[in-house]
Amino acid sequence: MNGPLRIEVAGQTDVGRKRTHNEDNFAILAEYGLYVVADGMGGHSSGEIASKMAVDTLEEFFAATCEDPERTWPYKMDRSKGYEENRLITGIKLCNLRIYEQAQRNPKQRGMGTTLAAFFAVEDGIYIAHVGDSRVYRIRNRRIELLTEDHSLLNDYRRMKRLTDEEIANFPHKNVIVRALGMKDTVKVDTRFELPQEDDILLLCSDGLCGPVSDQAMLDIVLKNPDLPTATQRLIEAANENGGPDNITCVLARWVV
Repeated sequence: MNGPLRIEVAGQTDVGRKRTHNEDNFAILAEYGLYVVADGMGGHSSGEIASKMAVDTLEEFFAATCEDPERTWPYKMDRSKGYEENRLITGIKLCNLRIYEQAQRNPKQRGMGTTLAAFFAVEDGIYIAHVGDSRVYRIRNRRIELLTEDHSLLNDYRRMKRLTDEEIANFPHKNVIVRALGMKDTVKVDTRFELPQEDDILLLCSDGLCGPVSDQAMLDIVLKNPDLPTATQRLIEAANENGGPDNITCVLARWVV
């Protein structure tokens, strides 16, 4: 990279057209280089609690480890990964455990959980992490690329059986997630490392955006609206124009000189 790139960012969430309350949460924690989208699930507004717990726990963990890098972690480091990647994974595992334990304690919250998609900007690049079907896309050179793989039943079937477009469209269990925070006492977190380039844009979103709005339509909206807050607003409007079947959340981050 020629000189340090800085990150411009905007985020927004909306209840959508069909839901009565918003179970999504997002966080822009620029002081830690951490950006998060979480999509909660579970009745009695428990999804809202789970996604809020995920965002709050991550912020708390990053604050604590920022002040004291020698602090003892609740999980062992994976020796095949560096400190910062381990820090991100450990924070997310801690979110999982807290949500799971809370759900075990409170019968009304039994079964609550949340997806999570995040990126963590470090000195030499970014770590992307996700659990569930919230997504991270990259827009580079006017093209959009999905950087995460949904942990969903539909995606499992798609991988195993190569479903036709018609079968995908009519798949009866589109919303079944096979991995989320809070489902069990442990969780596997998928991560990848990327090198940002000038003018790269990362889009973090819940499936309330990428479900109703195609990848191409999202790309078109972002390219037409260089002002990031306007772009997030337009993305949410597009999801609502297509029925707004779910809560809609997106965070856009652009690397600039």
